[in-house]
Amino acid sequence: MKVGIIGRGLMGSAAARHLAKAGADVTLIGPSEPADKRSHRGAFGSHYDEGRITRHNASNPFWVEVSKASIARYEEIEEEGGVAFFAEVGALMAGGDAWMARVDAAAAAHGVESHALDSGGLAETFPFFEFPGGYSGAYERRRAGHVSPRRLVAAQTAAATRHGATLVETEVRSVTEGGAVETSQGRISFDQILVTAGGWTDAILGRPAMLDVYARTVALFEIDAGEAARLKSMPSLVWEAPEDPYLLPPIMYPDGKTYVKLGGDPEDVRLDGPQAVGDWFRSGGNADVRDRLEEMIRALMPSLDIRSVTMDACVTSWTPDRMPEIRRLGERVAVCTGGNGAGAKCSDELGRRGAALVGEKIGVAV
Repeated sequence: MKVGIIGRGLMGSAAARHLAKAGADVTLIGPSEPADKRSHRGAFGSHYDEGRITRHNASNPFWVEVSKASIARYEEIEEEGGVAFFAEVGALMAGGDAWMARVDAAAAAHGVESHALDSGGLAETFPFFEFPGGYSGAYERRRAGHVSPRRLVAAQTAAATRHGATLVETEVRSVTEGGAVETSQGRISFDQILVTAGGWTDAILGRPAMLDVYARTVALFEIDAGEAARLKSMPSLVWEAPEDPYLLPPIMYPDGKTYVKLGGDPEDVRLDGPQAVGDWFRSGGNADVRDRLEEMIRALMPSLDIRSVTMDACVTSWTPDRMPEIRRLGERVAVCTGGNGAGAKCSDELGRRGAALVGEKIGVAV
């Protein structure tokens, strides 16, 4: 039986690897990253980036569970795909008592190993951060840090094709309950379809909007080699603040420059439909949010020597219950979407769960 996976991003490439490895006849469909985002008129993917935080700790036990399962397979994915994507630099969560109590409870429920730091311990261990008074932290030293989502997708895709999957680099316009997939290159028919198209999922399925697709701006702070060396012990960071900020340590990007990346929008701006999503990606981000992020990083890291500040646009896709949508829509079509702002690090397990729905229909154990 032929399986079509629609969307070759983080969840789709993971689902393709799991199904192909289990022996299924899999075709993974989706476009490549555009050479020029500003002029590109087709679909976009939020994995076109070099830095996303990975860690076990979270304030919700579900995300601890799926992160733990995914991180345990990072080495396997790198070996099968021949692409390194994981940097084990550690990850820190810091906040006030109530916020950290939720983090600690989820960690205890799933046996997450992390080192507790009081406010003095935070200052001593990470002198380049200046947190608000009264903050404490949970520091994961091992199997945490950051992943390159771009390289993770490349590793998953390479592993899937090595296990026999077929890659079709084209855009999908729609799917039908009968198993037909309309692409920019024509129609392809499958016995089973798994739609993993992120912010484009509703449009491809032709259903009323179920996902909240929000515009996100990230700020990139360029630093030189000397500053990167000074920050060699810097972990990835999530801390308690109204903007839900996240911070990545120095990472070299494809342009050859090294950046510290900060994300965190002060408000949710919803994007309604593919045209709005495409326009947002082409815009390159919101300058007001970039400026707010610069204020935040200068307060958190006042000694940071910044050479230049740039920004970029991405999106996050949220389900109504803020849990991934992984379910069957009919006899031939299933869906696996909704990273809810936390999907990159745990995408392998989310993709595996989507693949398992298909596997049940075709008699393949995933």
